[in-house]
Amino acid sequence: MMGCLCAKAKSGSKRIKASDSKRNPNGYSWDNKEEVNPKDFIIENAKDETIVKLPGSVKGQQFIIQNCENSNIYIYDHINTITVDDCNGCNIFIGPTKGSVFLRDCSECRFLIVCQQFRARDCKVVDTFLCCATQPIIESCNDIRFGCFCYNYGPLEDQFKNACLSIFNNNWSNIHDFTPAEGERNWSLLPKDARIEDFFPLPSPEKLGDLQIMTDPQSSLVPQTHGCLQRLSMQYCLVVFFADGHAQNRALSLIKELEQTDNILLRTKEILLEEEASERIFGTNAYNKVVKRGPVIGLEYNGKDCISMCLETAKNIATSTGCTGLVYVSTCPKTARKQIENFFSHADVQLSSQ
Repeated sequence: MMGCLCAKAKSGSKRIKASDSKRNPNGYSWDNKEEVNPKDFIIENAKDETIVKLPGSVKGQQFIIQNCENSNIYIYDHINTITVDDCNGCNIFIGPTKGSVFLRDCSECRFLIVCQQFRARDCKVVDTFLCCATQPIIESCNDIRFGCFCYNYGPLEDQFKNACLSIFNNNWSNIHDFTPAEGERNWSLLPKDARIEDFFPLPSPEKLGDLQIMTDPQSSLVPQTHGCLQRLSMQYCLVVFFADGHAQNRALSLIKELEQTDNILLRTKEILLEEEASERIFGTNAYNKVVKRGPVIGLEYNGKDCISMCLETAKNIATSTGCTGLVYVSTCPKTARKQIENFFSHADVQLSSQ
């Protein structure tokens, strides 16, 4: 006869209590979880102040800045999401933000921002040097100007990784205005020669400690792009680096070399390509296998001789690194525009769905 698993214990038998079970002598991970004080991640009512949050002080927490006036605020760490409300006359640096940066009711402010999503509402007279993975959105704003984020400091690259951002995904110039004014434009691009140090002050050395700040475009972690509205000629070129463990270094090497020419870098993207998208972009299935290796890095160049210059530079880099067959360069001006359109349209759809 089968016994019952819930049979009554014999009299005199000792019940096992939870307290009698052997505890983990080393404790558990949740026992050692660092306590978070929400007040550490709020800056409010600052007036004529300079406030610096150094690397390691935020560690991906949600942040709030509100009701500040004539203050300089620097958050040199990665963040989850951040809202900036009712600030006037402030300079605010916002480090790599995994989610959204939302500006509301801010006026006469200047921002340096890295984020996945950017949105501004009811803002006026605001300059923003931006690195944004998706299309920036403004609503009920006026006199808003945008420039490319060009900045660097030691931990910035790791902060990009912690925020799940790529230095090549920067949509800073492709603004969507939810409330366009008839016959007017609520936003514009900053002048081509605008330099961050002329717009945005640096903290004093005492505030920075050992942190070394670089603001020149040549030292920027994020490649300086001129945006989709700029062009020098009718010739365009698409350059795509395929994943091989060295794609980022090779792409940055090509960018650095071409800075010495008259060609300009308009846009960059780092995305995954499926076989169908690969065939649509390149017009062949020859790259179907290599796109499976990982993300590809795409660059859009413009200039009178950009195709020949990109081909020559890519060939020189392949020779010097010993990597061949892992880069694509447009060869025909007529097809390059279509390839660029297909590549960046696919990239925008992919990034907006993340």
